[in-house]
Amino acid sequence: MFRSRYDAVIVGGGHNGLVAAAYLARAGRRVLVLERLDHVGGLAVSARAFPGVDARLSRYSYLVSLLPSKIVSDLGLRLELRRRRYASYTPAGDTGLLVDHGDEARTAASFARVTGGEADLAAWRRFYALTGHVAGRVAPTLLHPLMDRRAMRDLVGEEAWRELFERPIGEVVDERFADDTVRGVVLTDALIGTFADPGDDGLLANRCLLYHVIGDGTGDWNVPVGGMGAVSGGLADAARSAGAEILTGAEALAVDPSSGEVTFRDAGGEHAVRGARVLANVPPAVLTRLLGGDGFAPEGSQLKINMVLSRLPRLRDAEVDPVAAFSGTFHINEGREQLARAYAEASAGRIPALPPAEVYCHSLTDPSILGADLRAAGAQTMTLFGLHMPARLFREDPAGAREAALRATLASVDSVLAEPIGDCLLRAPDGSPCLEVKTPVDLEDEAGLPGGHIFHRDLSWPYGEPGKWGVETAFERVLLCGAGARRGGGVSGIPGHNAAMAVLS
Repeated sequence: MFRSRYDAVIVGGGHNGLVAAAYLARAGRRVLVLERLDHVGGLAVSARAFPGVDARLSRYSYLVSLLPSKIVSDLGLRLELRRRRYASYTPAGDTGLLVDHGDEARTAASFARVTGGEADLAAWRRFYALTGHVAGRVAPTLLHPLMDRRAMRDLVGEEAWRELFERPIGEVVDERFADDTVRGVVLTDALIGTFADPGDDGLLANRCLLYHVIGDGTGDWNVPVGGMGAVSGGLADAARSAGAEILTGAEALAVDPSSGEVTFRDAGGEHAVRGARVLANVPPAVLTRLLGGDGFAPEGSQLKINMVLSRLPRLRDAEVDPVAAFSGTFHINEGREQLARAYAEASAGRIPALPPAEVYCHSLTDPSILGADLRAAGAQTMTLFGLHMPARLFREDPAGAREAALRATLASVDSVLAEPIGDCLLRAPDGSPCLEVKTPVDLEDEAGLPGGHIFHRDLSWPYGEPGKWGVETAFERVLLCGAGARRGGGVSGIPGHNAAMAVLS
């Protein structure tokens, strides 16, 4: 049962919609959340992807950085985020670059082995001191009304503004670092889910990098204990306990911006409710269609492969334990030149011959996502995120292109290991390997993301019209509260918080 009128109707029960619902309900507002799927959480969910295998995978979203601790505290979330001891490991021939948060001397020795000197390590420290400075200044502003461009420039200072906001990040990285491997490690944060040339004057890669280094003032990428579903589950509990109503299996069909009427369909047929405000936790292209227009479809650019391993693969590098290498971000063929070559191939309409990718083994940080028997047997989860895989590559022949991308990506993985990754895959009870693949077209079909764009559209700068919250649309009653809002993208809850604040203010 539901009322005919609410203070706020939220279209979409992803994590941002749940944040908005919780804040508004806690403020005494009557809130209804409509979710098309049979569960809340959007892409921030945990799932047992392989029948008979007791492993809860973070199937789509996989790490948490941008979620402000203030939101966790405000909503009373029982959420544990574990910092990864190892930031990253990057194979380089028979050695590799290990960045160890807990041992600066070990990191320095690794840089020396890979680069042959100390210059790039010094440049690394200077660069990340700069991004750390920006994180400390910018992150606190994300939960307040927007500041304008000049105010943001004054806030971060001239050097940071020039290097991160004005010059193409590719030029900055090429100037600051000499080693191709080191350059690539820095640039991957500028290309996650973003099909861009880091040397382009449009600065799309700069915007992507910025959001990857400012999270909660530290830029740390943490593992949510219990998987990503723990984030969404906690938010749903907070919203419901505050009085918000959540309907799953309820697909929004239309939004009337003048009256706030939302038409939706569930198992019982079509219904209409009215909201004094309508908060859209859907991509802007979807909102445009709900409002009766033609939505422009953005283009996502990633390949996601989820796996369960019977054991960790062996490395070529005898100096590094696989547990250390796979506990952080394991970079695969992501050198500066390799990234440029893959971008050129994908731009020409071809699946890259040696796809750049990175993997994470969440179970090394959070063993609770594995059942007791799997833990005892030494099994591990592994999730792979592939770069430069734009949706255009999968349009004509989705199944064939998916298989081709999988083959090329697994070959890329094998090229940096001492043994094939296929030899380490766990087999489900039916004998099938524990491996699943998601392309941008799959995300479009399964999750309703136009173009499979994980950020809903290209990321925006974290500044704008002063006094606005970055969630406003052309219609007073309708607000964006999803990743497509200004200061959206990633698992952050920031657009949900800001939409709620826009309503309450």
